[in-house]
Amino acid sequence: MAGLHRIVLGLARLMALLGGAVLTFLILITCLSIIGRAGNSLLHGMVGAGFLPGLAQGLIDWGIGAIPGDFELVEAGMAFCIFAFLPFCTVTGGHAAVDVFTNFLPRMANRVLEVAISILFAVVLVVIALQLEEGMARKVSSGQTTLLLQFPVWWAYALSLTGAAVAAVVGVYMAIVRIYELMTGRVIAPNAVGADH
Repeated sequence: MAGLHRIVLGLARLMALLGGAVLTFLILITCLSIIGRAGNSLLHGMVGAGFLPGLAQGLIDWGIGAIPGDFELVEAGMAFCIFAFLPFCTVTGGHAAVDVFTNFLPRMANRVLEVAISILFAVVLVVIALQLEEGMARKVSSGQTTLLLQFPVWWAYALSLTGAAVAAVVGVYMAIVRIYELMTGRVIAPNAVGADH
């Protein structure tokens, strides 16, 4: 079981790294777009004020401004990032836990509760993945595209579905691990990374 856990952890890490790379790209796009938008406003002000109007207009014509479709890219990319980080958070027990009440329960009650939460979370992740797949199929058949960049909307669904499917697999795996841990008393996946409040 330890070998399988390393494989699942490796897959979850890969998804988190992909999510981090996409998030970094989205941050870069957002920053460049904001700088471009501010620069475009400044250049238009320079043209209106007659201050170096030739240079200012030349820079405007060259394309200084917001990145076209930046909102569409951020919207699609952020959906992927959320689902890309879920598998790692699930396999490492990194979800926030409010344990004010459960601290007073016996250890066995906490373990049973942990199993129940893992099973419920796995069910939720599977339902989300199935719903994303259904939504993607509708977007594929409709041929809907984004307003500015005109890329098919289903692309964003497909990216999100990739992360959601991995999260669902990891969620089911963790439910099985928690059941196994409860039945054997062995710890396969400690909740060392969780954020307790």
